[in-house]
Amino acid sequence: MAEQMSPMRESPVALADFADLARAVLPPEVWDFVAGGSGAETTLAANRRALDQTGVLPRVLCGVPTPPTDARLLGAVHTLPVAVAPMAYQRLLHPDGEVALAAAAGAAGIPYVASTLGSVPIEQVARAGGDVWFQLYWLRDRGLVADLLDRAEAAGCTALMLTVDVPILGRRLRDVRNSFAIPADVVAANLPTGRGSLAHAATPGVSAVAAHTGAVFAPAVSWDDLEWLRERTSVPLVVKGVLDPRDATRAVAVGADAVVVSNHGGRQLDGAPATATALPAVVDAVGDRCEVLLDSGVRGGMDVLRALALGAHGVLVGRPLLWALAAGGRSGAEAALSLLADEFRDALTLAGCADVVAARHLRTTRVE
Repeated sequence: MAEQMSPMRESPVALADFADLARAVLPPEVWDFVAGGSGAETTLAANRRALDQTGVLPRVLCGVPTPPTDARLLGAVHTLPVAVAPMAYQRLLHPDGEVALAAAAGAAGIPYVASTLGSVPIEQVARAGGDVWFQLYWLRDRGLVADLLDRAEAAGCTALMLTVDVPILGRRLRDVRNSFAIPADVVAANLPTGRGSLAHAATPGVSAVAAHTGAVFAPAVSWDDLEWLRERTSVPLVVKGVLDPRDATRAVAVGADAVVVSNHGGRQLDGAPATATALPAVVDAVGDRCEVLLDSGVRGGMDVLRALALGAHGVLVGRPLLWALAAGGRSGAEAALSLLADEFRDALTLAGCADVVAARHLRTTRVE
């Protein structure tokens, strides 16, 4: 795990600054595990390029004072149109892992999405955060899926997010080259395998994480499974990993309350489109029948504004918050979320938006 910096030796002035701080303290193989994508990493690069090429046309002479940044997501009002993305094994980045990041999200007033592959049990994460959602990977053992659902609801999780783009783990070449395995003191705490899982079995030329997920994830999750899940839970249901508008429309028909336009941060199908490219068609397809969130590539407040202008109701933020966690634990994550809020408020003001709703009426243009 990381050599911890507490307090941080430097004060970042932008959310993106945390990446350099994290890289300075993380083992190279852990940096690669978090930063890398699948295949040639073309989709990973495309996510960033598509956001950078999204120009937002600001409105002028609006007489807008400092705009509020609060937004409604899944029926609840949060301080930003932002949720912390589900991310596995956060104790790789800092000993406090998910507890620290969930607590920072709770203090910031935004949802934290706890991962099935979290390195701290969901019950402990839920106690640390404010509004906690639970992210589910579909497992081969349907009984274990049902148990996770019961645990999440008993812990007070307010939404369920099903990730649908991982029938198998994408071939992540950095992990293969590093023969990456999870250290023995970091476990998938929500699963029964613990330290005996394949994720800890280092083998030359093999990603132990891919071997583990291949053993426990169901490779053929279907619409029938989503229907079962909708009937099984009463909390809002979010489907993450949608890029084709046809899938978004069907998810709504099954009863999804929101879809997340996501390519798993460029970590699954290498060659899938950037999420900012896919987003408008999904928004058009679902209309006002469900919320649409954007995931993958968000690196600052301007990206939040770009996503809203493209039609999203909000975004998931991932890697930058892991970098902040690595750099300074909970205080690092709190600093990062404070910077994100400042960046987003500045972007709203400069775009002439009275509030978050107004940002969804902005127009965009392509910037070369």
